[in-house]
Amino acid sequence: MTRRHLQAASHALAWALASGLGISAAQAQDPAYTVKMMTPETALKAAQAALAKCRNDGFQVSVAVVDRSGIVQVMLRDRYAGTHTLRMAADKAWTAVSFRTNTDELEKVTRPGMPQSAIRQRPRVAAVAGGLMIEGGGSLLGGIGVSGAPGGDRDEVCAKAGIAAIQDSIDF
Repeated sequence: MTRRHLQAASHALAWALASGLGISAAQAQDPAYTVKMMTPETALKAAQAALAKCRNDGFQVSVAVVDRSGIVQVMLRDRYAGTHTLRMAADKAWTAVSFRTNTDELEKVTRPGMPQSAIRQRPRVAAVAGGLMIEGGGSLLGGIGVSGAPGGDRDEVCAKAGIAAIQDSIDF
């Protein structure tokens, strides 16, 4: 077989595989894709709203907002929040983005004896409530994590307040 025949056969195989998987030839050949990202101002607004909610409820917390890759965009710590809350807030946000699930759900499916329990042994995984995905316009934009309230359920209430503060601007 000549080189030309091999190239033709290779293209035909790629097309057949793409067609069989329900992928158009144009999709299979796109060399790049577009993602939507939160601005730092949007991330800051979410963090400030979460911090304000916890403060109004009488809790001193830390809040972290990460981008869709899990990289911290904003970190806020109230004056009396424990030093451990910084890392925990960031890890909650990272976990939500990394596993594409809110951390309260991850907590349930990773309990001892569950098939996914070993996930808790991975570095940075925070399988406790208080970490939420930030989604808008059908895209994952990032995550928010709150730590320091007495219980992950209360952290989550504050995280939800942070998302609510930016929801209108990210539902594009």
